[in-house]
Amino acid sequence: MSPSRPTGRRAPRTLLVAAAIAVGFAAADTYVVVLALPDMMASSGLEVDELQRAAPIVSGFLLGYIAMLPLIGRIADLRGRVPVLIGSLVVFSVGSLVTAASYDLVTMVVGRFLQGVGGGGLVPATLALVADIWVAEERGLPLGVVGAVQELGSVLGPLYGALVLAVSSWQAIFWINLAVGCILAASLLVLGRDRQAATQPTGTPDLAGWLLAAVALGALTLVLLEPDRLTSGMTTGLAFIPYFGDSRWSTPMALTCYIAVVLLLVRQLTASRPLVDLRGWSTTARQADLPGAALLGIVLAGIVLAFASADPEVQVLSPSGPWLLVGSAIAAGLFAWRQRMARNPLVPRNALRERAAWGALAVSFFVGAALIAALVDIPIFARITVYPDSQLGAALVLVRLLAALPVGALVGGYLIRRWAPSLLSATGMALAALGFVWMTTWGLRTLEDPVATTLPLVICGFGFGLAVAPVNAALLAATRSQVHGVASALLVVARMVGMLVGISGLTTIGLRRFYAVAEDVPPLKEVCGSATGVCDAYVAALTEAGIAQIHAIFWGAAVAALVAAILSAGLLRGPRVEGKGTGLGGFGL
Repeated sequence: MSPSRPTGRRAPRTLLVAAAIAVGFAAADTYVVVLALPDMMASSGLEVDELQRAAPIVSGFLLGYIAMLPLIGRIADLRGRVPVLIGSLVVFSVGSLVTAASYDLVTMVVGRFLQGVGGGGLVPATLALVADIWVAEERGLPLGVVGAVQELGSVLGPLYGALVLAVSSWQAIFWINLAVGCILAASLLVLGRDRQAATQPTGTPDLAGWLLAAVALGALTLVLLEPDRLTSGMTTGLAFIPYFGDSRWSTPMALTCYIAVVLLLVRQLTASRPLVDLRGWSTTARQADLPGAALLGIVLAGIVLAFASADPEVQVLSPSGPWLLVGSAIAAGLFAWRQRMARNPLVPRNALRERAAWGALAVSFFVGAALIAALVDIPIFARITVYPDSQLGAALVLVRLLAALPVGALVGGYLIRRWAPSLLSATGMALAALGFVWMTTWGLRTLEDPVATTLPLVICGFGFGLAVAPVNAALLAATRSQVHGVASALLVVARMVGMLVGISGLTTIGLRRFYAVAEDVPPLKEVCGSATGVCDAYVAALTEAGIAQIHAIFWGAAVAALVAAILSAGLLRGPRVEGKGTGLGGFGL
């Protein structure tokens, strides 16, 4: 390390700890909504049986998470990791506020979209931060820690949601998110300022900026909530009377929010030590290729909306899915043209030229395709066999796999110093495939046997976790530090798209198997002796068809995991193109 950095690596490592906590918390929020969804539907005026209309609550989050990732990753390369981490936490916090205070389905979806944008932006910036702090030979364990924290969030998310819902309403989940997001953002801001103060002079903190930000958020909260105590007051109620129409967004309180936001932006452009340095963002926008980012966003949005809005138990695509995919294909062609023609394309030319770089994206795609089968179909199998009336019991079956994931991530990160990433990733995905093959032997009462249930789940989860750090490490080692942000973003996108495409393809395989088995089930009247009532024998026959369906999906997931293992062994090898050294630049504060 250069002698001009007397603070050593303690400050960067502290930054990474805060960033990793943020990643884990955002991951937990992804799974919280699973338990809170029925209450959220009721608050937005939807009935329990109108699940399809509530799909945007989930797909809105995924849309924000995936579609904006490449642009956020590129900005992290151009402006620095810490500003993107802080900005992502701010967006996540604002999204939590909007969701908690939502008054209809539209505002709820907007809030979830903003949460997705903020939560998704944390991952590539954190992975790039690891590469900034540690050289390739030393970053395995830190990558394993980040991966473990992220996967741990998926385990704790449902438990956290259940705990909050047991003592309060669903809104409390998102108010807590707001508080934690603000604390983490402030922590990163202070840590980044402390590091900056060691190398360059600083001015007076922007107290006016803090005040304007507080006013803007406070006014936004009041516009969304419209508290009865204020709206019914003779004087305070005037602030909530619309200037035109009956929209709450045309009230004096809303106008206060707009003015505060404008003044905050002006302040950030003129202050000597602003909260967020907006100067130079016009250059950043040109270098980030906003038209290219918009085209790629359209591609990913079409994929998300085509697959995420479908019911995985009965549908492959949403009703509008084919048209959305056509739009994605057109946008993909335009994006490819933009990549060739733009002076500064979104993904810099030759950024992924090394085999290990684009190979990591291919591996991540198939990892996602296999993993989604575990997340979706293991609970379904539990519901149709041992836990027909217990959503909690079915979820606890999956928790055994999810609990093994972070353990595998830590082990994989530790072993990178001894084993090649290609070998580790291949071993991990081979274990995942073995776990899925074992699950194809499950029968109607297998889940009552803790050993026969737990062993394949732990093997499968541990295998997935074992591959996390090696895939990330291979990508970062095969790309230049100047593109680590956008490369890491594309890695996350590949995994998420793999999950969406995987659930579609595996559902198709499963449904075909179900119908093939169901064709051999005799007619209801022949089985039950009557066409008016369903007997136990007929239910048992259809249950066997359902089990055959899930078995087919497990076989498909095993194939996807095996493909990921083969690709890992063959592609995650290659020269390291980054230079030696700690790479402690790129924080950007």
